[in-house]
Amino acid sequence: MLNHIVIMGRLTRDPELRSTQSQIPVASFTLAVDRDYGGRDGAERQTDFIDVVAWRSTGEFVSKYFIKGSMAAVSGRLQIRDWTDRDGNKRRSAEVVADNVYFGESKRSRDEGAGAQRAYSAPAPSQGYDDGYRGFESAAGGSAFSELSDTDGELPF
Repeated sequence: MLNHIVIMGRLTRDPELRSTQSQIPVASFTLAVDRDYGGRDGAERQTDFIDVVAWRSTGEFVSKYFIKGSMAAVSGRLQIRDWTDRDGNKRRSAEVVADNVYFGESKRSRDEGAGAQRAYSAPAPSQGYDDGYRGFESAAGGSAFSELSDTDGELPF
């Protein structure tokens, strides 16, 4: 069986970090994810608001580095929960349990508050990277690549 989901969108609010009774950190947040298609006859794009839960170090990472409006890419699994509301009615909720959360834009565009995403921003893994991460930038903002000089005609490797 396969249960894997990858979504990318903007946080609708700051992540909420809590701990279980056994002191396991868990962060919850909602992503606004645009659908790939516009509607019929060129209508506005539709947006889905998807609840996400991130446990342990991934949850701490999200709570530390993401805020409302941040672009995030999440990979994980879809989980359906059955629960009972205050009136005793049975309810169902779908949420994504995040295995990894990646930056969806470069640090520079996050700091500038840019709403549009650059030409390409390489995502950073959710664990092992600090705030000094820098993704690839568009040609206008500089490049992470440099041109090699070809003085002797030999390959550099």
